Amino acid sequence: MKGLVLAGGHGTRLRPITHTSAKQLIPVANKPVMFYGLESLREAGIVEVGIIVGDTAAEVMDVVGDGIELGLDVTYIPQDAPLGLAHCVVIARDFLGNDDFVMYLGDNFLIGGIVDLVKEFQAGHFDAHILLTKVKEPEHFGVAELDGEGRVIRLVEKSSRPPSDMAVVGVYVFGPAIHEAVRSIAPSKRGELEITDAIQWLISQGRSVKSREVSGYWKDTGRLVDMLECNRTVLELIEGDLSAGTITDSEVEGKVVLESGAVVEHSRIRGPTIVGRNTRVVNSYIGPYTSIYHSCLIENSEVEHSIILERTTIVGATRLQDSLIGKEVEIRRTDTQPSAYRMMLGDNSQVSLP
Repeated sequence: MKGLVLAGGHGTRLRPITHTSAKQLIPVANKPVMFYGLESLREAGIVEVGIIVGDTAAEVMDVVGDGIELGLDVTYIPQDAPLGLAHCVVIARDFLGNDDFVMYLGDNFLIGGIVDLVKEFQAGHFDAHILLTKVKEPEHFGVAELDGEGRVIRLVEKSSRPPSDMAVVGVYVFGPAIHEAVRSIAPSKRGELEITDAIQWLISQGRSVKSREVSGYWKDTGRLVDMLECNRTVLELIEGDLSAGTITDSEVEGKVVLESGAVVEHSRIRGPTIVGRNTRVVNSYIGPYTSIYHSCLIENSEVEHSIILERTTIVGATRLQDSLIGKEVEIRRTDTQPSAYRMMLGDNSQVSLP
């Protein structure tokens, strides 16, 4: 069995971060979110993995490399434009051959792994196996309509009138029949080849499509609120470890991880929190559910329930919370007159001022 991980797409809901960075590489608890999916594939015994890449191909390839450090053999498959999930299967045909495969959306997060899902697929000899979960806003997802016995009878993609609240999770297992399915469907109104249409084709052709409801935690991290919730959930599971960092005249409470070279001086940190390698926290308060990535400086500031990306400097921020701050950002308080906010913001930025 092979793996197909989708790391293309534009990530419009996380702009401006995704104007210049791959959404699949935004860190959750200081690990790129895509790595959780790659590790799940490896744990299920899948080591041959194709990664679909788009405009951010160079960044993805730089971070993932050849996959050896993750215990994988990675092949990159370029997609010229984001033409739908089913289109990813079309362009990966040569890589996939006639093997069964797991398709994993790189910005999806699933606690508990996929070992049982893969075993169930292999034992049942299905043509497709999909995961479902109940959601509060099904109009934003592909959803499944089930019959009285829980069998999938219809799939609908992002409908204004969804037939159920059972969303299709971005992890799928397919047999070779999916290749005929993706070649038999037409682009949707969005101009994309929808994987839900391909699975619907299998159902209409009488092929065996199995579904099961997710028993653990799943999240599509495509929005800020979801990314922060996912980060919070993972941080709740960490074990504190201060051994790799240096603490001077500071107070540390709860589960806190200091990565290699992290320095905490004259500060207070309340976990669960993780401070990345070579990051300095000086005269500051870091509250729960905060992930600070590598080579940052947090000085004379308060940060809580936020994700801070690498090489960012925050000095004199009275209170920063519920935020996602990109790479190499500089936030400083100044005493110059006249008193005013001075900003340089990219497209689709959001700023909340007290």
